[in-house]
Amino acid sequence: MARRKRFLTATMPDGYVKRIGPTADPLTHYWRIVAVLENGKTEVFWGHTRSLAEAKRLQGPAAQGARMRGWTSYAFEIAELVESDA
Repeated sequence: MARRKRFLTATMPDGYVKRIGPTADPLTHYWRIVAVLENGKTEVFWGHTRSLAEAKRLQGPAAQGARMRGWTSYAFEIAELVESDA
């Protein structure tokens, strides 16, 4: 039987709201990296995972990526996804 498609919403600490869907994937967490570049501009990288542990494992590669790309600073954030109305 096919899984029911649903919409998921993540609210970040700064108030940013990300909506994902419709999806049938068992996603539980949303992550994002806000990187400050050498020229002062910012770039945002994001994704979603199927567990909090999977999201936390991305922190190490984020630090390595910051060194490789020469970011002056970055913030790695994780938010829980909650099911929302279509």
